[in-house]
Amino acid sequence: MKPKTSPYRKILEKKAEEVRHSMSAQKAEQVVSRLDIPSDEGDLSQHHHEEWIFLNRNTIDMKLLREIADALHRMDIGQYGECPECEEPISAKRLDAVPWARYCVTCQERIAARIADGEVIDEYQVASR
Repeated sequence: MKPKTSPYRKILEKKAEEVRHSMSAQKAEQVVSRLDIPSDEGDLSQHHHEEWIFLNRNTIDMKLLREIADALHRMDIGQYGECPECEEPISAKRLDAVPWARYCVTCQERIAARIADGEVIDEYQVASR
């Protein structure tokens, strides 16, 4: 039985807004930090490290936003809460913990094991094999 999507939609939309807000704050901080001209190699090194952190956070945030958008799309087409790999319902407990979850725990673990074994996996093509 598929979960009711209404509470999950609200949670997903709120999380997306939080991530966008966080990204905006990070971007503003990055712009402000560029105004400070490094005075020595230590300052320059610190600046590069902060840029590296910013880029990694941004990459993670963009991936999360994409996962949230995909979950909202699955809601719109009536496939939310259904694992595309085994076609079984994703447990409410999993969706409560990770509302943007695409796969059930069992299938997610199998996919993670395949990735750990070095298999290159396109997460959007897994279900079509």
